[in-house]
Amino acid sequence: MTVDLLAPFAEFAFMRRALVGCVALSISAPPLGVFLVLRRMSLMTDSMSHAILPGAALAFLAAGLSLPAMAAGGLVAGLAVALLSGFVARATILREDASLAAFYLISLALGVMLVSLRGSNVDLLHILFGTVLGLDDQALILLGAVATTTLVWFAVAYRPLVLECVDPLFLRLVSRASGPVHLSFLALVVLNLVGGFQALGTMLAVGIMLLPAVTARLWSATLPGMLATSVLAGLLSSVAGLLVSYYADLPSGPAIVLAAGALYLVSALIGPQGGVFVPVLRRARG
Repeated sequence: MTVDLLAPFAEFAFMRRALVGCVALSISAPPLGVFLVLRRMSLMTDSMSHAILPGAALAFLAAGLSLPAMAAGGLVAGLAVALLSGFVARATILREDASLAAFYLISLALGVMLVSLRGSNVDLLHILFGTVLGLDDQALILLGAVATTTLVWFAVAYRPLVLECVDPLFLRLVSRASGPVHLSFLALVVLNLVGGFQALGTMLAVGIMLLPAVTARLWSATLPGMLATSVLAGLLSSVAGLLVSYYADLPSGPAIVLAAGALYLVSALIGPQGGVFVPVLRRARG
């Protein structure tokens, strides 16, 4: 059985590349998702994942399916939407979630329209849903660089980030780090979504960030435990999704996200930190 599970990765280079890319994503994106969950900003990630679409689409129109161009365009567009939504929230009566929702809808429609101007349906599907089995050296270097940048940033900003989640007002009073930490955190979220976009597309990139994070919340009560569990959940989902897609001849990106979703549903039932059946099991033991 072990040989059967390892066979696709041993025999095919494209499966090994997909696995390496997913491992890089699983190391960097789920821990960011944990902090998004703790800060009740989960839905913001979905908006930001679509915010990168117009920039990637403009780069596609200018340079075709060029990884550096599309990554740069997506990063600029995502950061622009994050800053614009924050400005609108501060300059009007709208809250930030409402302004993000508005920009999300505009970005999604604009991106799809731009791709449709010159591209085919295949190009549109490539951008929306990714090509995890088609990762090349450039894509793997990008994903590795994103993961490295994220880990280094966590090493530097971990303590103020935790404090901002627990007591942001206190952090503002005792330090000037609040603003830079918040902005750099949003920038890293966008950067990881751009990296995830290369593998899973704009529609599914948010899945590998949030589903392992909410799964981890159901298994651990401590922040270090949640961070470690989220990475483990991302790795398990990636391997399971790739194997299911290979043996069942299914699209790999959706299979990975569905594997993460299945792990979350199981955790929602039996997870020790608030699972549906946990009180029943405790009463049965007592």
